[in-house]
Formats: sequence, structure tokens, C-alpha cells
Amino acid sequence: QVQLVESGGGLVQAGGSLRLSCGASGRTFSITGMGWFRQAPGKEREFVAAITWRADNTYYADSVKGRFTISGDNANNTVTLQMNSLKPEDTAVYYCAAGRYANIWPAQSARYDYWGQGTQVTVSS
Repeated sequence: QVQLVESGGGLVQAGGSLRLSCGASGRTFSITGMGWFRQAPGKEREFVAAITWRADNTYYADSVKGRFTISGDNANNTVTLQMNSLKPEDTAVYYCAAGRYANIWPAQSARYDYWGQGTQVTVSS
């Protein structure tokens, strides 16, 4: 069993920055990658960013590319999402995820096995 804990959410004005962190604990031996997803009110859950440990590749949704940066520590199974130039449309609950096959399908939520409880990010105009 794997537990994920997110932190760093909050309220920020448009154009500001936030940094989210996530750590995985428990039986993490099979984790190949970690990622971030978000769900805004009335919207479907969407992919934000991911990092795979074996190839050290990073992936980003088009909507956040150039503004968000994901980084991680393979040994500790931790990831950080640096969010800059935030927009009101970035407002959502952000979820950290980890998966055994995230290295193959990093942008597909169905391939992730473990999820955090979510952290709220609110961007005001």
C-alpha cells in the first residue's frame, strides 16, 4: 500500500506563484513515475504534469506548458510542482498520483495506482 500526501495549495492572485509538494510512502518499490492531475468545478479531471523515474522524462499539458515545472526525487518518491504565472482557470483541486506503469502512460489517469487527497488551488482575478 502507498500513501500520498500533497501540500502547498492556497489562494493567490493572477500572475502569482505557488509550489505544490507530494511525497509517497509505504510500498513504493514498483512506482515508475508520479504526476499531477486537477479537477476544476464542473470539469473533468485532467492531466497537468508528470515525471518518470527510469528515463527522467517530464510531460506537461499544453495549458500549463511554459508556466509549470515538475521536478522530483526518485529515491524518496517525492515530486514538486512549481506553478508560475497562475491564471484564474488554474483554479482546481490538485491531486498527486503515483503508478506502476506511469513511465509508459504518464498522462493517463487510469494508469496510476495511488492518489493523494488533493489540495485546493484558488487563483483570483
